[in-house]
Amino acid sequence: MQPASKTSSKWTSTLRHIKRDRQLLILLIPCIVFFVLFRYGPIYGLIIAFKDYKVFTGILASEWVGFEKFIKFFSSPDFWLLFRNTFLLGLYTLLWSFPFPIIFAVLLNEVRLIWFKKWVQTLSYLPAFLSVVIVSSMIIDFLSPGRGLMNQFIAWLGFEKIYFLSMPEWFRTIYISSDIWSSMGYEAIIFLAAIAGISPTLYEAAKVDGCKRWHMMRYITIPSLMPTILILFIIKSGAMFRIGYEKVLLLYNSLTYEVADVFSTYVYRKGLLEYDYSYASAVGLFESLIALVMLLITNLMSRRLGGRSLW
Repeated sequence: MQPASKTSSKWTSTLRHIKRDRQLLILLIPCIVFFVLFRYGPIYGLIIAFKDYKVFTGILASEWVGFEKFIKFFSSPDFWLLFRNTFLLGLYTLLWSFPFPIIFAVLLNEVRLIWFKKWVQTLSYLPAFLSVVIVSSMIIDFLSPGRGLMNQFIAWLGFEKIYFLSMPEWFRTIYISSDIWSSMGYEAIIFLAAIAGISPTLYEAAKVDGCKRWHMMRYITIPSLMPTILILFIIKSGAMFRIGYEKVLLLYNSLTYEVADVFSTYVYRKGLLEYDYSYASAVGLFESLIALVMLLITNLMSRRLGGRSLW
């Protein structure tokens, strides 16, 4: 048991730090309120995944059914289709979308023409300010079999037009390509900031030793970025199963369900269109648990192999 004087000194130190940082703590209040209301508050509603929820009966008065909704989902023919589609779409997005911002940031750092560098940065940031609806509309117009720019170019070359959005084999390519285009510039900001924090003396010493730019990039820039890369890779891996329904919902159709239907779009259909709230909550909870497991596994692997982790 700690002496009273030691406990008192700790409280005094804590109060002194609170008083010193009071302005920053006040600025933090809206963030805390947001997370309490919109992140932790809705957790209470997850109990409907274990109930036969009726809107007019209410959450507490609805009948408990245990794991009935989960068993129904696991035994349905949709389960493995959704699991495969979500896993593959998340995996391909991670493998292709994650390296591009790193490569872009490293290459952009090597540009010595300031005006050209700023111009490229500005153009690369612009897609991040467009909503998912606008990006999806641009994709649909660009790939339209009627007056779409891509099909006009294909017809000009003498080939037959391709109905991209109606062909299952093209859906993942379109989804991942659009994700790279819309997020590459914005995500590169993190890596550019990490590069700016590298000590210039390392590059100066390398120049004295006769290293060329390729060697400096390989042996100084990229190794210095590894802590940032590992942390972001952990976060991205944890979100691999958390594919947002918005863009998939806007781009897919009945002809591409077999490759495009994922957990989030299934939850949307079952919950908001078919009003089966308990079943949709069970599917959403399972998706969240899978994402949590992926995050824990990736974090453990990163700590064991690279010595870096989120905790």
